[in-house]
Amino acid sequence: MSANRDKDDQVHQEKEQPRRRQARGERRIAQLLEAAATVFTTTGYTAASTNAIAREAGVSPGTLYQFFPNKEAIAIELGDRLIHEMREMYGEALAPVDPATPLEEAVASAVDRFIAFNCAHPAFFALMHGPDIPGRMAEEHDALHATLLSRIEGLLSSFLPDAAPADLARTAHMCLGMYKAGLELVLAHEGAERDAYVQELKYVLIRYLDPLVGDRLGRAEAARTAT
Repeated sequence: MSANRDKDDQVHQEKEQPRRRQARGERRIAQLLEAAATVFTTTGYTAASTNAIAREAGVSPGTLYQFFPNKEAIAIELGDRLIHEMREMYGEALAPVDPATPLEEAVASAVDRFIAFNCAHPAFFALMHGPDIPGRMAEEHDALHATLLSRIEGLLSSFLPDAAPADLARTAHMCLGMYKAGLELVLAHEGAERDAYVQELKYVLIRYLDPLVGDRLGRAEAARTAT
């Protein structure tokens, strides 16, 4: 009985060791990616180095190279994870809006979610809008950009059902372009000044969209009540 128990314990330990090694490896990768995010945000992708990332993570360059062969591999892994989070977030941020929702509320809800994501992950902007994006990440960014435009067009079409596809596409491009321009200003400031820029961004989008969709957002309920 004792021999069988000892054998079972040995088998259990042999199974657990790879799991523990895998868990340690995952924690180390997360540590390196967090350090990379800090370095990319501070210096930009081009000026960043594996030595700087290892130093920020508190490990040796040799330890870093056990998990990533170079800076590009780190950026791609970090970018993939951030893009995945971004896709989940904008699925909520660009969900269909009740036509009775006031325009100000609809814009504020979407902007707040996008701003919160980018402020929590400033490396996303540094990687996706830098001058030297790794090739695969550039492709992922282009795909994300196209999907975002499609979602914005779909949202607009629910309030502008008679609008021509070209008009919807143009309006979606304008909204996304204004948001990106405003985002850069938002991320360049902190505290109360950042909040002020967020409000300015909302104001710009509302003033642009109001003539187009204002009569359907917030006034639809009044029309239904009148009838």
